[in-house]
Amino acid sequence: MSATAQLKNKMSNRELATASRQVAKDAGIGTVKQFFESQKGSMAAVLPKHVSTDRMLKIALGAMRTTPKLMNCRIESLMSAVVQCAQLGLEPNTPLGHAYLIPFENRKQGTTEVQVIMGYKGLIDLARRSGQIVSIAAHEVREHDEFDFAYGLEERLEHRPASGHRGEITHFYAVAKLVGGGHAFEVMGKADVDAIRDSTQTKGKFGPWKDHYVEMGRKTALRRLFKYLPVSIELATASQIDEQQEPDYSDVLEGEIVAPEPIEDQGGDQPGMLDNVDRETGEVRA
Repeated sequence: MSATAQLKNKMSNRELATASRQVAKDAGIGTVKQFFESQKGSMAAVLPKHVSTDRMLKIALGAMRTTPKLMNCRIESLMSAVVQCAQLGLEPNTPLGHAYLIPFENRKQGTTEVQVIMGYKGLIDLARRSGQIVSIAAHEVREHDEFDFAYGLEERLEHRPASGHRGEITHFYAVAKLVGGGHAFEVMGKADVDAIRDSTQTKGKFGPWKDHYVEMGRKTALRRLFKYLPVSIELATASQIDEQQEPDYSDVLEGEIVAPEPIEDQGGDQPGMLDNVDRETGEVRA
């Protein structure tokens, strides 16, 4: 490489280093894309084999289109959040509901930064990948459902959802079938879940607990169940990330848990719009 080319390359690196500290909307989407492209090698090193680097970057750029307030975040904050999702092999802000990139205001520093919020479907996907669990699910129970459970030497859990109007929520539960045989489950009354919600700074007045109460309740039951399951490093990491983010919900910009339109992928299956995604607004319904 000539001295001129080396100088040009160094200047480009300096420009990217400067851009990383800029707010995305000030730098422009072209610079954001260029910075993301420059990090492909680092991302490829942490991505699971089943996830494409190009696809992950395409999804990340799509998230900024469907959640415009992410453009108020610094590029390095966006990249850090994308790398967190990449390490876990979870696609953020898609109809799959695995994880969400959420902008929040850091009022002490006067900046907008990105948090990774796990969806309960993402936690379920990670649990299945561990190889220790045959199946795992989480549900809410309503007052007109048939529901009975017991702990002890002869544990049981039976749930038959009512047809038609099911009434108000009374419980949440998560249940897993283990590879070695047997089941494990955790049941939480609505009051217990609400107590956890109320311990956050928003107390459910806005953010995920207000907009997606059922999904958050299911995730709460799942995280309680994980304490008794053989979990993978990835699942433990995801739970830790999720727990660390909760105290900052008070600064989350309202209405930002939004799923984008399906993203085209030339190299594999395309995720379609799921039943819990509003086809007109793109919002994830619990």
